[in-house]
Amino acid sequence: MGVDHVHIFISFPPKYSISKVVGILKSKSGAKIFRDNPWIRKFYWGHEFWEDGYFARTVGDKVTKEIISKYVRRHKDGKDVNISSEEQLELF
Repeated sequence: MGVDHVHIFISFPPKYSISKVVGILKSKSGAKIFRDNPWIRKFYWGHEFWEDGYFARTVGDKVTKEIISKYVRRHKDGKDVNISSEEQLELF
């Protein structure tokens, strides 16, 4: 693994689809990144910061909230990955 992905553990009402929530997250965070770091635009001349794909996993059955939280924490702390916690980007 590298710095080419993010982990987000989020709860939202079931009236919203996962794809809608991911679209909002990508749109708002991309706009903030471009606004706060204007120099980045020269590397992303298509004005698209995020790739089209994503992976989503819901909580249920054997995959509990605690298991997902532990997985995200381990990656944030730099365990089981090739980057240090200092290299992690915090958006909000």
